[in-house]
Amino acid sequence: MRLPPSVHNRLTYAGALMVLLASSAGVFLLLFTALAGGDAPYGALIIFLMLPAIVLLGIVLVPIGMWRERGHLARTGHPSIESFPVLDLNDPRRRFRVVLAAIAGVALMFATNFGSFLAYEHTESVAFCGQTCHVTMEPEAVAHRTSPHARTGCVACHIGPGSEAFVEAKVNGLRQVYEVLFDKVPRPIPVPIRNLRPATETCQVCHWPEQNYTPQYRRFVHFLSDDANTRWEVHLRLNTSGGGPHVGGAGGIHAHHSGVNKKIEYVAVDRERDDIPWLRVTDRESGLVTEYLASGASRPDDAIAHDEARTMDCIDCHNRPAHRYNEPGDSMDSYMALGKIDPTLPSIKKVGVELLSAADYQTTAEASRKILEGVQAYYRTEHPEVLEKRAPAVNAAIHHLQTIYHRNFFPRMKVRWDTYPDHSAHLITPGCFRCHDGNHKSASGEVVPNDCRTCHVIVAQGNAGELEHATDDAGLEFSHPGDVGDAWQGMACTDCHGGAS
Repeated sequence: MRLPPSVHNRLTYAGALMVLLASSAGVFLLLFTALAGGDAPYGALIIFLMLPAIVLLGIVLVPIGMWRERGHLARTGHPSIESFPVLDLNDPRRRFRVVLAAIAGVALMFATNFGSFLAYEHTESVAFCGQTCHVTMEPEAVAHRTSPHARTGCVACHIGPGSEAFVEAKVNGLRQVYEVLFDKVPRPIPVPIRNLRPATETCQVCHWPEQNYTPQYRRFVHFLSDDANTRWEVHLRLNTSGGGPHVGGAGGIHAHHSGVNKKIEYVAVDRERDDIPWLRVTDRESGLVTEYLASGASRPDDAIAHDEARTMDCIDCHNRPAHRYNEPGDSMDSYMALGKIDPTLPSIKKVGVELLSAADYQTTAEASRKILEGVQAYYRTEHPEVLEKRAPAVNAAIHHLQTIYHRNFFPRMKVRWDTYPDHSAHLITPGCFRCHDGNHKSASGEVVPNDCRTCHVIVAQGNAGELEHATDDAGLEFSHPGDVGDAWQGMACTDCHGGAS
């Protein structure tokens, strides 16, 4: 088939070349995705948006070039490209140029496909989400690197499969780009994320709440804020369990809260979901429905009528699975237990927590400087012999205190360890006690359980080397490590604890 004369112009050729290269790159990436398996939400940005846009542009350039060429022919009577090179392959020089052009074309095709693949991979990476694209995500990116889910990419939880989730994410991304360019980013960024994918599509791809698990044993090592940094340990048996009907409904924390045996719905009156006045529990086996209302609270009839009650899933308790910030006391306990901060340095726990908790640091650099000056000033005044004879241990403590600050405090984004509470416990945040506070009752007088042994049992506790061990499955009664007598009884942990413990 002979092409019309108007086809022979540089603009039409350029458009055709764009269509060829972009199409080949798109086919290559589609085949790669199909063979590799799995979903690539951000990769769709290249496959279904960028490359088709280039193809469309090339298609548009083809008729534009032909239209301009027809005008040129009408005005001059001569084509814009008078003649094409004669490909006489018997001529060594021409044969060399043809071979060189072919090699260059193949190399260009390869470079296009390879470049598209690299861009595809980068858009799926944590670096793209935490640094390249979202420069305001520094706190989340730092916390993610030290989390148990550090090898799980951001897109696995934050971007769902399918075109609908992809389009929604890109529309939301345009708003984020605007906020970054014009410095409109809220500080701190509000949570929880309203359109976060359900746990059944994220957490439960790896975790299996229907399975029955044996209890977990956890050893918590604490250091008191006294001169000797007295070591206090608590060993717990956590009744995580799980199990659905296929294992007899074994019960336990996960079975009751993950939707396996019971469906739990609740209404929170604050954005952070800390204040929960009403919840409804449906037993999946019997169909029994029980509503609980907090003492003194009004039933949220409007929210219930408009189907605004949230169904509890993993994220309602484990709300910081990949972006957890550690409070100063907990961080220091970990560093001291590992020996990174020498626990024999007098009062290092108390001094470190006080310096980390100071609220007047405007920048990270200022915090690092004041931590250095604060530790040195304390030992210079109170224990000059330590500063003189144990300088390496003091310097190591200063370094690790600065590291703790860098990982859990971000002045630029107004984020610190307590900005985003972790609901998976109840020591320094309400956590479990949002519902299990003994004040949520049904119409029949049934109370949401708040017995500590429902979830965990103390199997050992006490000073290191002098642990008291449980002699039966009921475990030990909790003993407060500090000299506070019985003052703690009847109080929530959060009434006193707040990161300076």
